Amino acid sequence: MIIAQEKRKTNLAEYILYMWQVEDILRAYKFDIEAVDKNIISQFKQDDEKHQEIRAWYENLIEMMKIEKVEERGHLQILKNNVNELFDFHMHLLNNKKDAAYIGLFEKAAGNISEFRQKSQAKEENNDIEVCLTALYGILMLKLQQKEISKETIAAVTTFSQLISDLTAKYKAFEEEKE
Repeated sequence: MIIAQEKRKTNLAEYILYMWQVEDILRAYKFDIEAVDKNIISQFKQDDEKHQEIRAWYENLIEMMKIEKVEERGHLQILKNNVNELFDFHMHLLNNKKDAAYIGLFEKAAGNISEFRQKSQAKEENNDIEVCLTALYGILMLKLQQKEISKETIAAVTTFSQLISDLTAKYKAFEEEKE
């Protein structure tokens, strides 16, 4: 919860990737809040009140995942909405045609996005930003498992990372302007 709140404020893409990881962790613990409490929440070393707040946050996530029937796979609707927010902003930047650097990053990544879309058998409704985030999440998981990643894959995913990094920085500036 603490990490998620900070990431949500500073970098929407990192927040989404973090929350996807939290979803997977909850699945790994079979939605057992006692196991989550013992192995995750207690690691935060917070006072009783904060501990209960964090536990309630995890309990709410568990409940939402069950209600939305994403216990085995998929993502919470709120996270899908966040991905769509980034995609809408991405489309705004492309259609606006005022940000040549961003358009260049997208053009550099476009072929890799298309290739990853095919290899991952992404559905038609999976937008380009979701495809990039899915690839970045996959690389994160491979690294955590200490699996070998080809130079070609690293090169392709680097184009995604550059695109998403620029997109989220511009999105954050845009959001701050609105405040």
